[in-house]
Amino acid sequence: MKSITIKGSERENVGKSSTKSLRDAGMVPCVVYGGDKPVHFSAEEKSFKNLVYTPNAHTVVLDLGAKKINAILQDIQVHPISDKILHIDFFELNEKKEITMEVPVKVVGTSKGVLGGGVLRLNQRKLKVKALPANLPDFVEADITELEMGNKLYVTKLVSDKYKLMHPDNTVVAQVRISRAAMKAAQEAAKAAKAPAKGKKK
Repeated sequence: MKSITIKGSERENVGKSSTKSLRDAGMVPCVVYGGDKPVHFSAEEKSFKNLVYTPNAHTVVLDLGAKKINAILQDIQVHPISDKILHIDFFELNEKKEITMEVPVKVVGTSKGVLGGGVLRLNQRKLKVKALPANLPDFVEADITELEMGNKLYVTKLVSDKYKLMHPDNTVVAQVRISRAAMKAAQEAAKAAKAPAKGKKK
């Protein structure tokens, strides 16, 4: 999985007044869990742009000067009106321990059902995967080539040796639904088939 480096500085004062001062200065208070003890730090709000405002999944290298920590974003708090980032929680990665995180679904192929007039619906835009940090994928590939009209692609078709998908077997990732135009045409064809031939006596 691709990684983003974020530069920050450790902080000792974690009180409300210190936190408010950081935010007023355009900084985001953060904390990293998962290690021997939580690590509190701050970083410029703009440095999180490529991590937060993207559909892609990334791991993070937190460069705190004296130390570098490999982590993933665990939780983020934003202001309900301004959408300003208020606080971010990270979780430190251990190369020997599996981690669970959401990654995007990447659709590949052209569905037979879509070519026949159907409409593709992507039910899951992201999936939870569990893997060692080195095996975390950038995305889960969903091949829809063989989907006929009315078919569904279940999560069981997306298995991998490198990671485990954390969803029930009946989870539908994508499906091809009959379009309104195709449905109307089928209904009209059915009516025409049932209607008596013109001029034919009853």
